[in-house]
Amino acid sequence: MHDSTIDRKIVRPAELDLDSPGRRDYWVALEHDSIWGDHLMPLTVWVGRNATEGRGLVAFGANHGNEYEGPVALKNLQSEIQLEKVTGRIIFIPVLNPPAFRAGTRESFLDDGVNLNRAFVDGAGKTPALSGITHRVAAFVRDYIWPRVHVVIDLHSGGDVARFALCASFHVVDDPVQSKAMEETARWFGTPCLMVYQNATPGLLTSEAERLGKITVGTELGWGRAVNLEGVRYARHGVLAAAIHHEQMQGEIEPTGHHRSGTQVKLKTVDRACYCVAPFDGHFEPLIDCGVAVQEGDVVGLLHDFDHIDMPPHKVRAQVDGVVLAQAWAAAVPRGQHIVVVGRVTS
Repeated sequence: MHDSTIDRKIVRPAELDLDSPGRRDYWVALEHDSIWGDHLMPLTVWVGRNATEGRGLVAFGANHGNEYEGPVALKNLQSEIQLEKVTGRIIFIPVLNPPAFRAGTRESFLDDGVNLNRAFVDGAGKTPALSGITHRVAAFVRDYIWPRVHVVIDLHSGGDVARFALCASFHVVDDPVQSKAMEETARWFGTPCLMVYQNATPGLLTSEAERLGKITVGTELGWGRAVNLEGVRYARHGVLAAAIHHEQMQGEIEPTGHHRSGTQVKLKTVDRACYCVAPFDGHFEPLIDCGVAVQEGDVVGLLHDFDHIDMPPHKVRAQVDGVVLAQAWAAAVPRGQHIVVVGRVTS
């Protein structure tokens, strides 16, 4: 039996109240694809006295179901934020992707098998071919969350895919005002690195939010289906700082971590040369840790083929000068996987 101090109401999306003053805690019920039942998405909203239409902050955790720093940080913050300090609108969704989270996988493995962070595509949740639960989560965000917020925080970590130098991230956008606000918001997380990454992948939540003009920041705060202590701290600090600086919450907050010390490194990974690709199925041996500076041509790892045990390993070389931002976490990698990412240092 679960003891709970919160009266969390189960509602359909149309029954949500994201506008009236006060705090409300919901389970948002989205119909299950197979059983006679619903997926339940936790959502907490605070609406303060100065809330205005179209303005607010949303923070998401568990866009991918095996990334846990975001859910932990937001769950903890739910008990810290006091309604009387909230002036605008704050929405927390600690587990945005319930089917993937319950499966403990990146995609909604037990349901439609879709990656939510590739599901923000035309027709998601609206057309028969894109009507599974994951696309309907994307449709829910579009219909109910985007119209009420101007600041979007999407808390990720590497899961089983990659180990990162902890970073806050954003894309290059054309609007200089939006771009400046995103970088400033990202810096307040305090992470060692800022990642400015390629925007060619279809269906990203953050890409859509940016196209809508929202101040949008992502993160990579851990890896390996674990809970990274520093990652949780950075997530908490970054979300609170965003809420305060974007006038959704009263309070004062001091810089933390590498933001405080002035040691943050801004890295761009927008071109293909930044990505070292596995040329065959193999087992990856890293030779340089994340966060370490390298030069073009440096050997940063080895890819072993154990089916050809006597063959020398393939030398994985940095293709640009920069800093190792990420590399494969699991040893076994398929052909074509990005096994090392080197970010170009930028001002």
